[in-house]
Amino acid sequence: MGLSRSAHVDSFTRDHLPAQDLWPTMEFTLPELHYPDRLNAAQVLIDQAVADFGAERTALLAPDGSKLSYGELQRRANQVAQVLAEDFGVIPGNRVMLRGPNNAWLVACWLGVLKAGAVVVTTMAALRSKEISQLAKLTKPAVLISDARFTEDALEASSGAYPVIPYGSDAADDLIALAAAKSGEFTAVETAADDVALLGPTSGTTGVPKITMHFHRDILANADTFSRHILQPTKDDVFAGSPPLAFTFGLGGLVVFPFRVGAASLLTERATPVELAQYAHDAGATILFTAPTAYRAILKNGKADLLKSLRLAVSAGEHLPADTWEHVKEETGLELVNGIGSTEMLHVFISAAGKDIRPGATGVAIPGYRATVLDDEGNEAAVNQPGRLAVIGPTGCRYLDDPRQHNYVCNGWNVTGDVFFKDEEGYFHYQARSDNMIVSSGYNIGGPEVEAALDQHPDVLENAVIASPDPSRGSVVCAFVVLVEGVEGNDAKVKELQDFVKATIAPYKYPRQIRFVSELPRNPSGKLQHFKLRESLAQAAH
Repeated sequence: MGLSRSAHVDSFTRDHLPAQDLWPTMEFTLPELHYPDRLNAAQVLIDQAVADFGAERTALLAPDGSKLSYGELQRRANQVAQVLAEDFGVIPGNRVMLRGPNNAWLVACWLGVLKAGAVVVTTMAALRSKEISQLAKLTKPAVLISDARFTEDALEASSGAYPVIPYGSDAADDLIALAAAKSGEFTAVETAADDVALLGPTSGTTGVPKITMHFHRDILANADTFSRHILQPTKDDVFAGSPPLAFTFGLGGLVVFPFRVGAASLLTERATPVELAQYAHDAGATILFTAPTAYRAILKNGKADLLKSLRLAVSAGEHLPADTWEHVKEETGLELVNGIGSTEMLHVFISAAGKDIRPGATGVAIPGYRATVLDDEGNEAAVNQPGRLAVIGPTGCRYLDDPRQHNYVCNGWNVTGDVFFKDEEGYFHYQARSDNMIVSSGYNIGGPEVEAALDQHPDVLENAVIASPDPSRGSVVCAFVVLVEGVEGNDAKVKELQDFVKATIAPYKYPRQIRFVSELPRNPSGKLQHFKLRESLAQAAH
């Protein structure tokens, strides 16, 4: 597949795409995926939205009740683009790193960077200077824009190599002050549909982030597949959710999907699951994005009523056990929309909604994608045979200068690192991450299955299961457990939980080791970091 003429003056991203023979197969099987050669995703998401739905329509909401219209957001985005181009000399193709929690100015910056023809580098506000430095070394940003509350690490990371522009401070060079001096009129750069728009670091569940490269057309493709066909939103919907916008799950669910149809989005900078549910309820949210852990926490805190006004509740980021699905259905009447996606694919590619849902199954390949399960030889596995999940669609893995491109792409398939099996109906069932399959005395034990069993115990708030090396069995199941407040973790509780698991799933799968902890390690997007638990076990052994 040949690339079209780029609008990038700075050719860094196109120069550093992987060789095309290392790309996955790309397919555009739906009419809505046939985009024009010249395409700027921000122009579509904000300028076209203003034209189609009106400048006065509400685009963004905040928990304090404040609102921002599409017209106001368009003006802010244009002003950001002007500041970047006129005051900082940013040219098309330059990378601009963004750092901040979910708020209206972060969205305006994201849109403004794309309108200027530059490339967004998404980062989590929780990253420290060493992590920012690592990403900057890989992506070579021309500018870093940071929420003023998070500039200390940003400044330390930059060491003067590139300017750090704060927003939300009283400084004269604050982005908001600079923007106020601009006209708010800016014509989006006419980028190519296959110009890189976004560099998204992976969540780092393996401890080593990779930089994924996404085109302008990719950003719209997720709205025109998962959102359009599974969520089926309208302009009257209000989206809400927990994932940061730096996490592609959050970017899609809180910016791209609502703006594609003229809907509104509630942005929360930081919230517990119960606070998120309250904010969403108060704002009249109709579609909620968060992880299974959050839904369980909302129910365990007796706040199920806050969810009943939703039209859709979407679960992703972690495996959704059947019992969690049933519990949410019983308490709220909602049928959770399950799904699996990846940073490499940008968003969800397997899901199901409504009558197509099968509790316990993740779903089927959504329109525009196809999926299969591969065996150890790279061939399609038999029905009900576990193997590596593989997917093909309009988006796909392209790493920035990373030899792991060879690992993710196999014979044209994007191989996600998840173990699934496909049943007779074509539904995909999650087993484990390929790096979280526990082999004990010859038995293959999926960590998520043990986690799901422990989650059913009323005293367990959350847990994570990994393999612990064992001289006689190779490895044994080790569970890190966070108990609900007021419950004591002791030897009696260990035996109680072990007996509970034995009575819930096959006895050989029970956790022979249980360690009580106050919290589990998560990355800024909320995803469990099993690798950190494995590291802690290794350190303890020495």
